[in-house]
Amino acid sequence: MPSNRKPAKAQGRSRAAAAVVVVVVAVVIGFLAISNSPVHQRPTLCTAGSGSGALELTVGQAGIASTIAGVASSRSMPPRAVAIAYAAALQESKLTDPDYGDRDSVGVFQQRPSEGWGTPRQIENPVYASSRFFAALAAVPRYEHLPIYAAAQAVQHSADGSAYGQYATMGKQLADAFTGTKPHDVWCSYGSPGHRVKLAAASEALNSAFGTLHQSKAGDPATTIRVGSAQQGWAVAAWLLSHASTYGVTNVRFGGFAWQANKGTGHWVKLPASARTPADANAVVFG
Repeated sequence: MPSNRKPAKAQGRSRAAAAVVVVVVAVVIGFLAISNSPVHQRPTLCTAGSGSGALELTVGQAGIASTIAGVASSRSMPPRAVAIAYAAALQESKLTDPDYGDRDSVGVFQQRPSEGWGTPRQIENPVYASSRFFAALAAVPRYEHLPIYAAAQAVQHSADGSAYGQYATMGKQLADAFTGTKPHDVWCSYGSPGHRVKLAAASEALNSAFGTLHQSKAGDPATTIRVGSAQQGWAVAAWLLSHASTYGVTNVRFGGFAWQANKGTGHWVKLPASARTPADANAVVFG
C-alpha cells in the first residue's frame, strides 16, 4: 500500500508545528474545575466527569476517546481494558492521532509499521489502532489483575514502561465516563454551529467503531439506535456528542436525558416524565 507520509522538509515543519500543538494539548487535559460560564462565552470542548474533578478535553481528544471505548465495546473488553488503553494513549500521543513519532511510530498509540502493527495509513485510523491494541492486550495473561502501567507496557514494549503509571487515575476516570459505566458523564459544548446534518455518515462511523448496531430512521431527520444495555447506550451517546460537529448532530436523547448542541451549556438535561417515550430505556435517538 502506498505511503501517505510527507516529504522530509514538509514533515520537519509538520513535526515542529505539531510539537507546539502537543504542548498545548498537554496543558488542556488534566483535572480541571468546570466553571458556570455565561452561554455566550461557551468554548468548544468536551468534559468527562463532573465537579472539581472533571477532565476537559479538546473535541478531537474526546472523539478518539469515544472511538477507543466503542472498539472495546465491539470486542467485549471491560472498562479496565479501556483505562489501560487510555493510559497508553495519553502517554504516547496525549490522545491525538499524529502522522509522525519516534522513528516510524504513528497514530494514537504510536505503533510502528516496522514491528508489524500495520501500514502507516492503517495505524493512523483510531479504529484500526484500537483494535490492534486490544487484541494484543487480550493476549496478556491476567492483564485485568496487573497494574495499569504494567498491562500497558506488556502491549507497548516502551523504553520506560513506568511512564504509563502517571495516567492510571486519569485513564480510569475517562474509562468510567466513555464506556458508560457512569451515566451521562460526558458532555460537549460547541461555540459555533457544526456542519450540515449527515446522519447516514454518522451511522456508518458508529458501526465502524462499535460493530454493527441496530439502527432505524425516526422523525425528520433522526435515527434510533437500539442498544443492549444502559452502559452501551451511554457509550454510544458519548461518541455522538464528541462527533456532533463533524456530522452535524444537534440533539441526542437517551435514558430520560437530552443533549442539545445549540441550547444551554452543553450539559445533559433530565427530561420530564411526560416528554419521555417507552423506547427511552433501550434506544439512543439522535438527529
